[in-house]
Amino acid sequence: MKPLGSRKWWALAALALVTLAVGVDGTVINIALPTLATDLHASNTQLQWFVDAYLLIFASLLLPAGLLGDRFGRKKMLLIGLIIFGASSAACAYATSANTLIGARAVLGLGGAFLMPLSLSVLPVLFTPEERTKAMSIWVAASAVSFPIGPVLGGWLLNTYWWGSVFLINVPVTIVALVAVFLLVPESRSETRPRIDVFGVITSSIGLASLTYGVIEAGAKGWGAVGSLVPIVFGLATLTVFILWEHRLTSSASGQPLIDLALFRSASFTWGTLLATLVTFAMFGVLFVLPQYFQEIGGADAFGTGIRLLPLIAGLLLGAGVANVITARAGAKLTVAIGFALLAAGLGMGTLTSLSNGYGFTAIWITVVGLSLGFVMPTAMDAALSALSAERSGVGSALMLALRQVGGVIGVALLGTMLNSAYRGHLDLSGVPNPLAATVEKSLTAGKAVAQQLGSTALLDSVRSSFIYGMDVMLGVCGIIALVGIVLTLVFLPRQSDAAAEATPERVGLDHEVVVR
Repeated sequence: MKPLGSRKWWALAALALVTLAVGVDGTVINIALPTLATDLHASNTQLQWFVDAYLLIFASLLLPAGLLGDRFGRKKMLLIGLIIFGASSAACAYATSANTLIGARAVLGLGGAFLMPLSLSVLPVLFTPEERTKAMSIWVAASAVSFPIGPVLGGWLLNTYWWGSVFLINVPVTIVALVAVFLLVPESRSETRPRIDVFGVITSSIGLASLTYGVIEAGAKGWGAVGSLVPIVFGLATLTVFILWEHRLTSSASGQPLIDLALFRSASFTWGTLLATLVTFAMFGVLFVLPQYFQEIGGADAFGTGIRLLPLIAGLLLGAGVANVITARAGAKLTVAIGFALLAAGLGMGTLTSLSNGYGFTAIWITVVGLSLGFVMPTAMDAALSALSAERSGVGSALMLALRQVGGVIGVALLGTMLNSAYRGHLDLSGVPNPLAATVEKSLTAGKAVAQQLGSTALLDSVRSSFIYGMDVMLGVCGIIALVGIVLTLVFLPRQSDAAAEATPERVGLDHEVVVR
């Protein structure tokens, strides 16, 4: 390959922009939920699918996308991913109904599933080992910055333009990246073209989709309803088949499984991954409910909602810095345990939220939650990755990235269901006509609209207090999860991986990538 000179840094800048766009998509949708509920007349279930359609496809296709890159060429698959991402972003922007937006978000997840692992995989092709740490840091920084930029940029766009602008902004970024990747990134592929585990891809994708669909439907129809129970059981059964199939391929000398289950023989990998997934479960639930609380209860606009989320991000960044110091002195076990204790404390404070609380109280507890995320996520992921051998670091990091996204999907689905059920069960619908009562039960936004239509202060108070009650219940469940996390950490997570000291600079950069995402 001919030396690329300074051109490779321009290619990295384009890849960093794409990484930033993918990260922003993961956060900006939460800011837009109240606006979408009004403009597209979306129910709570549809609001959950706006988030889950993207996350589900993204998580379930990360590993297949990496395999396709290895087999057919990473540059080729990256270009295809960019085209899908740009086209589906435009489709999201001009969606005319809730169901259309859900479909476009699913395709957007497909594009993102190609972009994240493949944009990372081409860095070793572009840069020498001496340059790679700096290049990786830039790529990682772009992903990390998406956390605070998403809420603020999304809020400003929603206040200044129509809601489609939060998706349309991806189009020019994608065009720039397409040109840069085409001109500057060399083609690369695996020397031994791996076979694609077609059965594994199909069963994992169908299983995850069916399970998540069933959990979301349970919020609207009840856990015992056929429409929710059947897909849950089918999803669990399909995932069981998937695991058995992967075990068979892992045990076979000639098998090439989608997921190498032998990775889970390492305690550091297993528990680092599971604990990071556990905290992601809680984080996505919090990010789902806070924008609705700030806008529909607190009266903030979209931009103000983004600003109000900044303490969470500030806490995360501060927590990550402090966690590094503690880990170096006392090990990962203590750091992660402290993080889960902070998470339980912050969420416990959150359960005390009432209509009389101002933003100051909320800012305190979400800052504590942010601190806890900074303690747990990077430390747990680093513990897991430090246990991987050099030849397994790629598949191991992809697996952890997928599991974290799955944790977010299930978190939004399950916790959103709890919020929805608690909201409906706490409503006082005395004197409200049946058709309107059914509308009130759909969501906070719909309930407020009916109360204003009827001119009923009592109904409005009931709707607002019922949402807060549901939010408190959801935060309480997350707090219990945090307490479980403390126990699991102290019992199972090794203090420090035996392989940690053997990490190469390349692996260290890869570790950091998985943490922030």
